[in-house]
Amino acid sequence: MLLKDIWLDVKAVQARDPAARSALEVLLLYQGVHALIWHRFAHWFYKHHMLFIARLLSQLARFFTLIEIHPGAELGRGILIDHGTGVVIGETAVVGDNCTIYQGVTLGGVGLNKGKRHPTLGNNVTVGAGAKILGAFEVGDNCNIAANAVLLKPLESNVTAVGIPARPVKKDGVPLPKEERYASVRSLGDNTRKIAELEERIRELEGLVEKLTVERTDSK
Repeated sequence: MLLKDIWLDVKAVQARDPAARSALEVLLLYQGVHALIWHRFAHWFYKHHMLFIARLLSQLARFFTLIEIHPGAELGRGILIDHGTGVVIGETAVVGDNCTIYQGVTLGGVGLNKGKRHPTLGNNVTVGAGAKILGAFEVGDNCNIAANAVLLKPLESNVTAVGIPARPVKKDGVPLPKEERYASVRSLGDNTRKIAELEERIRELEGLVEKLTVERTDSK
């Protein structure tokens, strides 16, 4: 089972990373795959209550790959940890099948209570570089978390979330009305809402500038 899971991780990199040239290259040279290999053995020891050996393997993996995955974390099949440096995945985190995690991502907890305190990701979730998902809640299948977003609340399936704090901006690939975009941050206070509105306005202005630049270039 372990070898099959490792092979599926290698094939996931081949399928989703355009720079990957062969399975042998991925297996020998990709630190994300190395971190997953270390973790899958560490998790086996963790499940069999050999906690010291499990933690030792995870610390060695962190030393060699700069990716920290607690041996208690449950990772599905076909995971792609792309680049990987700075990724942190907590003890009670769960990651579904075919997820993609970029560098600098944290699947972290809030508070010091024992028990479930880290997020659960569904299948086919993509978490952009530098994003933080903090808390014991669920992220549905096929979600996209933008780079540097800070997600503090659950997401339904097929949602794209951006910003700090992160809020849904698309559902099933269709942009959401502004009222729905800001609904998830209203409860966090006026200042947070105003920041979210400014971020949205900045994106709109950037899109307008890009459009005008293209039009000006075409007219020359």
